[in-house]
Amino acid sequence: MKTQRPIISDDEHVVLKFRPRTSAHPPGGREEPGPAKSSPTKSSPTKASPAKASPSANDLSRYEQPRDEGDDFRHRMLANVAALAFTVALTAIGIWLAVSIADLRKTQDCVLMGRRDCAGISVTP
Repeated sequence: MKTQRPIISDDEHVVLKFRPRTSAHPPGGREEPGPAKSSPTKSSPTKASPAKASPSANDLSRYEQPRDEGDDFRHRMLANVAALAFTVALTAIGIWLAVSIADLRKTQDCVLMGRRDCAGISVTP
């Protein structure tokens, strides 16, 4: 049986030129949408000085908000303790579940082999 190969013309293949992202404006000539363009700040690029804006174009300082009050370290530490407790509880539940499944599997294998002494008998004093 003969395999059929699609006929490919040269019009379907296009070589794209690679341009590194070093310019202040993204490729295509479009400006970035967002609230930073509506109210220019000291760190946001302006149209008057595109040469100076290129180093700060990738800077995240335009997304920073001024803080009137300091950090609440007590709240941060309580959140960290709560996250740690949740992680430890989730890990303990996962380990318990894995051990329980392994014990059930061992008991099931014992029963399927035809043995009669599979169930553990607990003796209370």
